[in-house]
Amino acid sequence: MAKFTFKGGIHPYDGKDLSKDKPIIDAVPGDEMVFPLSQHIGAPAKPLVKKGDLILRGQMIAEAGGFVSAPVYSSVSGIVKNIEKRRVATGDMVESIIIENDGLFNEVEYDTVDDWTKLSRDEIIAKVAKAGIVGMGGAGFPTSVKLSPKEPDKIDYIIANCAECEPYLTSDYRRIIEEGEKVVEGLRIMLSLFPDAHGIIGVEDNKPECIGHLTKLTKKDTIISVKELKTKYPQGAERQLIFATTGRKVNSKMLPADVGCIVNNVDTICAIYNAVVLGKPLMERIVTISGDAVRTPGNMRVPCGMSYTELIDQKGGFKVKPAKLICGGPMMGFALFTTDVPVTKTSTALLAFTEDQVAESETTPCINCSRCVEACPAGLMPGRLSDMVEAHDNERFVANGGMECCECGCCSYACPAKQPLTQNIKTMRKMELAKRKK
Repeated sequence: MAKFTFKGGIHPYDGKDLSKDKPIIDAVPGDEMVFPLSQHIGAPAKPLVKKGDLILRGQMIAEAGGFVSAPVYSSVSGIVKNIEKRRVATGDMVESIIIENDGLFNEVEYDTVDDWTKLSRDEIIAKVAKAGIVGMGGAGFPTSVKLSPKEPDKIDYIIANCAECEPYLTSDYRRIIEEGEKVVEGLRIMLSLFPDAHGIIGVEDNKPECIGHLTKLTKKDTIISVKELKTKYPQGAERQLIFATTGRKVNSKMLPADVGCIVNNVDTICAIYNAVVLGKPLMERIVTISGDAVRTPGNMRVPCGMSYTELIDQKGGFKVKPAKLICGGPMMGFALFTTDVPVTKTSTALLAFTEDQVAESETTPCINCSRCVEACPAGLMPGRLSDMVEAHDNERFVANGGMECCECGCCSYACPAKQPLTQNIKTMRKMELAKRKK
């Protein structure tokens, strides 16, 4: 069987054996829950509650602040302690609703649906928007907006991103193994919105159990196919996944919808199922806790708002004091200096390592080996782009395709001189994007 892939990429140690065979367990939230109002791309949510209010689990505590925005729901019952700025995984201080958990988990009643096929397109999208669903692979783009392209009749493919190419992450793997039916049914719901679309489930070939399970679940579907992808990072990146599965190309000036595609992560698709069928808002997610410094790596179903510190404690703590903490995957995640930050809609993992390989690496001059060029999935010349950044040459940086970088980290990983190529390019891209916004 042919394996679908893209040009470039790398093969880092995947570390998945630490947690892939550990079933999902429920995390128990502590006394204080923190709900940032910015858990998505776009305008922050607007608080609907005030200090002293009694809150139920599943209650909307902040409404969408605009078209590109998403509401926030409480994952516990309790009392609003305050609305104040709290630190999040990126290091920013973000306005947040603080709720004192009463431990009772008194819950609102949900509007369940016996037969979702009787719902109209507008009703389904409205349910997704009301549930506060965003891209849960890390991007955080409001899903209802993604499902509302200008020309829905031109959407040819709905792609379920089941690649999970980041090392160490196994939350999507466990979700597919344990709740594969939700993934497939969620994909069917999305397909119902686009009359001419076909469904593609893309899974890397290092997950044969997932491929077999999903193939079995879709064997009677005529418009859904499971495609086996070559295991290679960043196979799960949106542009690379679209090219690998459809042969269509997307650049930085385009959206996937421009080439007739919509891509959603496993957790996002399950959230769509929960919202449309069960009437439940997005208020929890699966998180991988792993790394060689973690005593008992595994996967947890975590209420949003819960502290990473509590997650680590419930996994038995650290074996030794970690030298490196990462929120997300080791390639594109954020380095943490504290675990006193809340789990949000876009949290995928907490990784703890006994060594900080990046900090211990010595940077040396470029040897012009071109390994960064070979690794770049966008076909760029990262070493030259990094030189342009250091020379503050914005014009040449843009002219040489710098804005096409997806910040995957392949070039930095492949560089024998250990130069911070991705970091330099990322800095220039942010400056250029900020300039364009002005």
